[in-house]
Amino acid sequence: MGDAKLSTEKALKVYKLMVLSRLTDEKMAKLAKQNKGGTFQLSSAGHELVGVVMGQSLIPGKDWSFPYYRDQGFALSIGSDLVELFGAFLGRATKNHSSGRMMPYHYSHKELRIFCQSSVVGSQFIQAAGKGLGIKNLKKDEVVYVSAGDGATSQGDFHEALNFASIHKLPVIFVIQNNGWAISVPAEEQSAGGSLVPVCKGYEGLEVHDVDGTDYEELSAAVEKAVDRGRSQKGPSVIMAHVPRLAPHSNSDDPKKYQTAEIIEAEQKRDPIPRFEKWLIAEGHATAEQIEALRSAAHEEVEKAAAEAEKLPFPEKGSSSQHLFKPYDPPTPLLSETSPTPEAEKIVIAEALNQALAEEMELDPHVVVFGQDVANGKGGVFGITRALTEKFGKSRCFNSPLAESTIVGVAIGLVADGMHKAVAEIQFSDYIWTGINQLFNEAASIHYRSAGVWDVPIVIRTTCGGYIQGGPYHSQSVEGFLTHCPGLKVVIPSNAADAKGLLKTAIRDPNPVVFLEHKALYRQQKFCARPEPSKETLIPFGQASIVREGSDLTIVCWGMMVVKAWEVSEKLAAEGISVEIIDLRTLVPLDMATIITSVQKTGKVLIAHEAPRNCGFGAELAARIAEEAFESLDGPIHRVCGQDTPVPYSKPMEDEVLPQSQDLLNAIHHLIKY
Repeated sequence: MGDAKLSTEKALKVYKLMVLSRLTDEKMAKLAKQNKGGTFQLSSAGHELVGVVMGQSLIPGKDWSFPYYRDQGFALSIGSDLVELFGAFLGRATKNHSSGRMMPYHYSHKELRIFCQSSVVGSQFIQAAGKGLGIKNLKKDEVVYVSAGDGATSQGDFHEALNFASIHKLPVIFVIQNNGWAISVPAEEQSAGGSLVPVCKGYEGLEVHDVDGTDYEELSAAVEKAVDRGRSQKGPSVIMAHVPRLAPHSNSDDPKKYQTAEIIEAEQKRDPIPRFEKWLIAEGHATAEQIEALRSAAHEEVEKAAAEAEKLPFPEKGSSSQHLFKPYDPPTPLLSETSPTPEAEKIVIAEALNQALAEEMELDPHVVVFGQDVANGKGGVFGITRALTEKFGKSRCFNSPLAESTIVGVAIGLVADGMHKAVAEIQFSDYIWTGINQLFNEAASIHYRSAGVWDVPIVIRTTCGGYIQGGPYHSQSVEGFLTHCPGLKVVIPSNAADAKGLLKTAIRDPNPVVFLEHKALYRQQKFCARPEPSKETLIPFGQASIVREGSDLTIVCWGMMVVKAWEVSEKLAAEGISVEIIDLRTLVPLDMATIITSVQKTGKVLIAHEAPRNCGFGAELAARIAEEAFESLDGPIHRVCGQDTPVPYSKPMEDEVLPQSQDLLNAIHHLIKY
């Protein structure tokens, strides 16, 4: 700790911050009862020493942190403004901590590198590992702090994060503030064996410290070792810090319903603040009078900050719809030709995607590609990432564990520095669901939740669709689920030129993009193969393509249905029926204007998609067309969709479930009669 004077200064600062955190908790509880803007209150009582020591051990603005909701001591210790913390608690407009968009104690501060946190228990673990990977790639001496309660260790993301950090020897410090309770559930009902320390020690390369989180010297020694280990790139650490929970889980909780009087009394005896006061006096760092003076000064600071926060305005009316996406328009975009042409050598979608990835990785050294089986000679199960590892190295195209939550969560953390861009592959969209928490609850909402402070420039590439006998687990069309989640952009190309131009745009877009690739179209020649666009070709999102102009009926479709609509239109032309085909290309953002213009011209519309009919994206389109172009319709809006069943493996059964060309023909012949 250095000389005696420095040690005393540091110890007194730690004490002042601990008391400041405790008094802030108490003041927030009073404000909640007074209903002055904040109704939800959490207490960090008992946890203060862990957070404060960690905050004093990191370098603000250099090191990264992913704290959890009971880490107010850390937020104060690393440098968060007390007025802003009160403002966030009261739901006021603040520069940091979300400006009223998130609940209190969900810290977010870009200058201090406190990454935007959520209510989802344990989701921050994998994101912290992703940030650690970014640090390692850039060869910096930064460290990452991530904290959670013991209840969060029951989440699979905790173990996935330990595994990933250990594999890659990342500079991540996992701190578990173990108060023995997950709301009302005691530790013995959370973890087999009662302690996770032996489990953590099972990860090779992970250093584990089991400490008393109320003991300043013991805790400080463990933190110092973990920080030094991370900063010297020796690998990750876990600090299991045992602390008391001195208050209810929240102001809506009553611990007397599940804790005995003896348990409550025993917890109060472990309060770290009185213990630290005794240590300060015993070590000669302070007198009782000095301690009282520090408490008095902290109380005055808290009262003043709370009063100032009450003067802050609430967020402006209308601002709730802002910051869903970060604005982005491709520079001088060149739209690729969408109609198949006989001239020039053509490439298929699989080749186009590979070229797009290679070009963007060459252009930007911070584009990183990873996922299951994507590296080395394999290049993914469909070969889309072939030769990228050989060309750009293992740090820029590498295999992930077979864990979709890890894939998406690592991508989020990796791009937090604003430099990296992550392109992650999930082999089949049927398996995206184990990563959906990181995608829906995290990636999709971070820009919004942080009031536009943080960006998530990630691309999740995944296959979709049937027609290749994949059975129930390799044939899903998931776009309806994805488009229902605010904050995600959803792209699905139908030909090679669009695939390349749209993927390049997706990689450059600062928002999270799910890029759907239809397996059955990867190497389809007749419609999908196109002359390869130039390196400069970017296709803006939200601009549908009119694949074929017509006057009698409009077909709105995407993916495989574009190909089938094209095939059907050739036959219908011979019958004298003129069909206009709109390939949406991007479902979010949606080009509704092109649809309405076409419907106003033809008066009839057929919506075709491969996904099941019930609540499919076609239902949303039908509703909007009815709202915006009802007077232009001279017939009912029709849909051709997949059946409301899983997609079976047997070819005759698959053909029965998925829409076929004849289904389109029948629907068009029926609709054209109106």
